[in-house]
Amino acid sequence: MTMSDTPTTRTVRAVASLEPGGVEASSSFQDVEIVLGPLGEHDLLVEVRAVSVNPIDLKTRIAFDKATAPKVLGYDAAGVVLEIGTAVTAFAVGDEVYYAGTLVRQGTNAEQHLVDERIVGHKPTSLSFAEAAAVPLTTITAWETLFDRMRLTPDSSGTLLVMGGAGGVGSMVTQLARQLTQVTVIATASREESHEWAQKMGAHHVVDHHHLKDEVMSVAPAGVNHIFSAFSTGNEQVYSEIMPVHGEVVAIDGPKGFDVGPLKARAQTWHWESMFARPLFDPTSTAQRELLDEASRLFDAGVLKTTLTRTLQGLNANTLREAHAQVEGSTMVGKLVVEF
Repeated sequence: MTMSDTPTTRTVRAVASLEPGGVEASSSFQDVEIVLGPLGEHDLLVEVRAVSVNPIDLKTRIAFDKATAPKVLGYDAAGVVLEIGTAVTAFAVGDEVYYAGTLVRQGTNAEQHLVDERIVGHKPTSLSFAEAAAVPLTTITAWETLFDRMRLTPDSSGTLLVMGGAGGVGSMVTQLARQLTQVTVIATASREESHEWAQKMGAHHVVDHHHLKDEVMSVAPAGVNHIFSAFSTGNEQVYSEIMPVHGEVVAIDGPKGFDVGPLKARAQTWHWESMFARPLFDPTSTAQRELLDEASRLFDAGVLKTTLTRTLQGLNANTLREAHAQVEGSTMVGKLVVEF
């Protein structure tokens, strides 16, 4: 199919700015047909085969302005290229791709989707579409955290604390750090299921975040050099106490009442990571395409594993509603994918 043949696509829109728990309302999602925008010169038109649901999907659903509703959600996707823009150089029609999208374009919860080729990677051949859709956003976030923010190298040592070791991003931070550096990885997990998952991802040690200081210091008496933080609110003081001089934190959340004062005495550093920064503010960069292509090679070599743990079938309002409800339940290990 081409853009001229099919100017519309079937999609699912969120039709209400629902607070947590409200996703089960029967009217929260709606099956609709929408008009696709014009194919830009760097765009790919992708037939979407699978999408994953991330915490950012829930935050977007909850936070969007009611005046702008309804809204097509979705970031992660895997699919097949149907058409390419005139300036596209890295892809051809028929290529299998995976990517994490951007904040400023239509979401991926659609049968067809337009995306800039510069943030798209070639799908790992060893992974199914569902397995591939589980990993782009979390892989980019983890890769940028470790290698752009923390500037780790294959020879880096020291100790890394991964907060939320069973989560999507935490799972990829653990895998990448364990496989591509020499650091000792300590992951947090509280339930038996999440503890086992963090170990499966490669953590050297797993501790309970409810007793963070005592448990971290018991396995790393000298403290941790690096902290990946997905849950920062109220943790500034304990982070400072478990890091040595010049330790560093990379956070991906938006903590409330945030105060970096405790870090000052030990000359510690707080970084922010947002995988959407490059597409928004450096749109000509091909760094994320290159990153995803390198990750694809690592998946195909067996160095990295997909984090897919749950799959739902069908692009429709009921399935998306169920997917959001499951992720919202805060008991997820790994990633949930909706396969079309």
